[in-house]
Amino acid sequence: MDFIVENNKVYLNNELGELLAEVTFPNISEYVVEINHTFVDESLRGQGIASKLLEMAANKIKEDGKKAKPTCSYAVNWFEKHESYWDLLSL
Repeated sequence: MDFIVENNKVYLNNELGELLAEVTFPNISEYVVEINHTFVDESLRGQGIASKLLEMAANKIKEDGKKAKPTCSYAVNWFEKHESYWDLLSL
């Protein structure tokens, strides 16, 4: 699967260009993004796609020198389970 990483989004399209999965993290300040949405199409659920999206988003946020404020319920739960990324969390 070829995930696409952009400034404030990581996503996956099918061969027709239709959205299959995404996580969005728009800027809420110069150095903080809000992880506000995670979506995985029913056809891909149960395959770890959402976790992969969050991992890629976290790595992009870290690479950009920003902090994250997760508000999407999946992102909140993901960060709780991935202690190695706690340094990214905005207080």
